[in-house]
Amino acid sequence: MTEDDVNTPDDQAASTGEELREHEVRTALLDLLAEVGTVTATEAASQLGYSSGLCSFHLRQLERHGYIEEAPHSGGRARPWRLKQHTPAADGPMEEQFGDLARGLEDESWQRWLTQRDEAPPKWRHDEAFSAVAYLTPEEMIKVANVIRRALAPYQDREQRPLARPDDARPVALIARLFPLLPHTADGTDQT
Repeated sequence: MTEDDVNTPDDQAASTGEELREHEVRTALLDLLAEVGTVTATEAASQLGYSSGLCSFHLRQLERHGYIEEAPHSGGRARPWRLKQHTPAADGPMEEQFGDLARGLEDESWQRWLTQRDEAPPKWRHDEAFSAVAYLTPEEMIKVANVIRRALAPYQDREQRPLARPDDARPVALIARLFPLLPHTADGTDQT
């Protein structure tokens, strides 16, 4: 890759306020972050086969457009990145775009799991997928989401602290979507 490859017109969108266009390096970086949690430009370069400079450039582009953020770290030169953490108060076009991107990555990861499950080590060849419908108020829905977040809290530091991970720990996708089911009318349109 050369400097010209890095400075293609789609990367100039950030300075003009336009939407960040799809790019193979950025897509690979987002996939990697979804898989491993946090990554530095050097680690990404090693995993993806690009230069660390190219990965660093595209990580900054993803940050500038709100897809990723710097992960907490203990100083030093290493600059780890992670997918931007969703906050319940955040809403708007950027958050909607990120939500769509995250759901797409979740769906892609699920499909990859289904097709490659038999290649996993025997003790990892199962999954824990479930769904349920519960009648909740908006406040109860928020409470349920907070219970799930609290249940996961003891494991969150393992993302930034690899030494805190048990030897046999692997990244596991944890996906919870809580949303109201809207009724359909006889003609197939939603009622509000």
